[in-house]
Amino acid sequence: MTGAESAPPAPLPTATTSTTARRLPALIALLPALLLAACAQAPLKSPAPLPEPPARWTYADAAAQDGPPASRATPAQWWAAYADPDLQQTLAQALAAHGDLASAALKIRNAELRAEAAGAAALPTLSGSMGANASRPLSGAAQRTTRGFSTSWGVSWELDLWGRLRTQADMAAFERDATWQDRRAVAATLAANVVRQYWQLAALNQRLTVAEQSLVHARRTLALTQAQYEAGAVSGLDLAQARQATQSQELTLLSLTQQRTEARHALALLLDLPPADLPAHAERRALPLGAAARARIVPGLPAEVLACRPDLRAAELRLRGALANVDAVRLSFYPGISLTGGLGTGSAALVSLLSNPVATLGVGLSLPFLNAGEMRRNPQIAQNDYEQVVIGFRQSLLRALGEVENQLSSVATLREGAARQADLVAQARRIDELTEVRFRAGAIALRQWLDAQESRRQAEQAQVDAELNLLQAQANLYQALGTSACGTEKAQDTPQPR
Repeated sequence: MTGAESAPPAPLPTATTSTTARRLPALIALLPALLLAACAQAPLKSPAPLPEPPARWTYADAAAQDGPPASRATPAQWWAAYADPDLQQTLAQALAAHGDLASAALKIRNAELRAEAAGAAALPTLSGSMGANASRPLSGAAQRTTRGFSTSWGVSWELDLWGRLRTQADMAAFERDATWQDRRAVAATLAANVVRQYWQLAALNQRLTVAEQSLVHARRTLALTQAQYEAGAVSGLDLAQARQATQSQELTLLSLTQQRTEARHALALLLDLPPADLPAHAERRALPLGAAARARIVPGLPAEVLACRPDLRAAELRLRGALANVDAVRLSFYPGISLTGGLGTGSAALVSLLSNPVATLGVGLSLPFLNAGEMRRNPQIAQNDYEQVVIGFRQSLLRALGEVENQLSSVATLREGAARQADLVAQARRIDELTEVRFRAGAIALRQWLDAQESRRQAEQAQVDAELNLLQAQANLYQALGTSACGTEKAQDTPQPR
């Protein structure tokens, strides 16, 4: 016969145990009234109040643009606002195969199994065993072998009178749902990283295009200077300066080529691919960055951040779990009652093993409230842990609101900067054209034209950088808003704390 470890099965009934058994129901009926006062704890302290989200974002109007944005039509895939099929295909590949998401899925499975185990604690527990033995004396005339066979089966069940087991099951369910939110956070971070790296690679491709055009322009200038030098129209200094400018452009092109190689490898790793296996659709070459940087953004209401950001949703679920733990610790000092039953047999012959079964029933009563020290300390520890989680959640909420405000301001500032930089590029190109005309007419020295070319190149590279910074700021804003985590996963049933 076997039984629960916390409540071993009672011995076979005797006169004394029969009398106790008759009195046990009355004792159990009186225990709640006698012990509720002893087990009652001080009410929960009110933690620091949570901040109310503002009615609107401070920089929302400056960051938003007129017109219905594609991101509002498809909030779960905010990258659709860029109208770039290659980007969408790249993100789909990353979100389908990345190792971080696979690891997060395994964590979810573990959390689901733990929640299942916590729920099973309220169900009866079965046990069973079978055994055989043989014995033979080592001395004496009669050395006969004695054999024995036995079997036992038991069941135990802890009565969840106070709801402690249900509260522990709620805690496991909260952690399971928080783990789901952790996976959404991983997916949101991965999507933002892929978008940022995608635009980084696209910007390098565009900068390489600008550098190649500048090199062609520099070589054309060198050829013109060489012809004029041979005709005696310019000095050897002008020729040396033209050669220096050409070599400088060649070195710039080499440096950008290496940067693009490293960016391609970094994007391939985000797609969970070997560095050399970046697919063709992941490398944008066709359109300039400015077309994508004009994607419209409407951030919505501040309260939507609370509903969409997976890190805040996970923190909220763990806050609920910490509150449930306060109840679980308090209820752990209430008396526990467990029922046990067993069926066992034993025989010297295997064929008659079931001929003499013995059944037992038992009731176990545990009184943990007798440990006054733990009863005083443990609830206070759980309460302090809960209040720490409340403070942490409050700080996370404030950080989230601050991140969105910062990114909205950044998008507004960078958009205006990109527009002004485009005007500077137009002016630099105009100056380059006019300076070339004057040089060909012999009105100015070659140095002035080379300076104008360099100013144009720097302005064009700065324009690429400005558009890239704007695109990355938009990705940071979408990540802060948590839009990629809204509706991307099946909603989980979230138990409410008791």
